[in-house]
Amino acid sequence: MDNKTPRKNKLYKSFGYAFEGIFNTIFYERNMQIHSLVTVLVVIFGIILKISLIEWFICMLLFAIVLSLELVNTAIEAVVDLVTEEKKPLAKKAKDAAAGAVLISAIFAAIMGGIIFFPKLWAFLF
Repeated sequence: MDNKTPRKNKLYKSFGYAFEGIFNTIFYERNMQIHSLVTVLVVIFGIILKISLIEWFICMLLFAIVLSLELVNTAIEAVVDLVTEEKKPLAKKAKDAAAGAVLISAIFAAIMGGIIFFPKLWAFLF
């Protein structure tokens, strides 16, 4: 066995843990399910409305930001819940700030999506 095998196993395991975290969050967190559904719908509409390559890049970046922040929000909520079951002001502050980060990204993603999609949808319908 060479020196690279243990390292490769660790890397393989770390990817496995990351995918496990993503899929657990998708399966068990309502907000992640909503964000994932919206992502799928945007992809479908993007194909139907033939958005440009640059518009695809923008959408992909927005997907990454919103979904990643939702994963971080879920992690923060889990850690806070692990540390304390009591209602504490700092626990609430941490959870609210993480949720706020997701909300801000989702609002701006929706605005940017509207800028990309509404003119194309209008042209498609009329």
